[in-house]
Amino acid sequence: MKKVGLYFGTFNPIHIGHMIIANHMVEYSDLDEVWFVVTPQSPFKTKKTLLDNNHRYQMVFEATQHYPKLKPSTIEFDLPQPNYTINTLTYLKEKYPDDYQFCLIMGEDNLKGFHKWKNYELILEDYELFVYPRISNGVIDNQFKNHPKVTKVDAPIMEISSTFIRNNHKMGKNVRTLLPDSVWKYMDEMNFYR
Repeated sequence: MKKVGLYFGTFNPIHIGHMIIANHMVEYSDLDEVWFVVTPQSPFKTKKTLLDNNHRYQMVFEATQHYPKLKPSTIEFDLPQPNYTINTLTYLKEKYPDDYQFCLIMGEDNLKGFHKWKNYELILEDYELFVYPRISNGVIDNQFKNHPKVTKVDAPIMEISSTFIRNNHKMGKNVRTLLPDSVWKYMDEMNFYR
């Protein structure tokens, strides 16, 4: 049974920070693969600057095609919206009962708010969390600090954001070095975020 880390995000666009973290997770933990789960719309974000689902999926596909352990996933595209992580995990467990053991990958900033997630106790009962460091405010809830299902992975701290890339691209700055080459080409050809 393969152990798969689910890395959720809008990936609007996917950038080298995402790639470095995902690759670090798959190379320096017991995960066999990392799936980039492209989220259609988060209950916490508005859709103003969000590119169409298929374009964001295509960029993730472009970014991961030469990395056999990193895979793009459209699994949330067909689930009712707004969707919650617990629903996706339940769906995946039913779809692949014997093939995969799923885990969650999240930044430390998400762990700080994890107690607000829908059914977070259920998630923790059944799934491991792999947490990468982020510079952020707030504190980690005591219940997660030495939890047997929470593993802190000493990945590099990446302070690159998709918002920064979109805003600076719109201002005409060169953001090419922050993106995988194939993603930059796709974004440029499609004239995104101008």
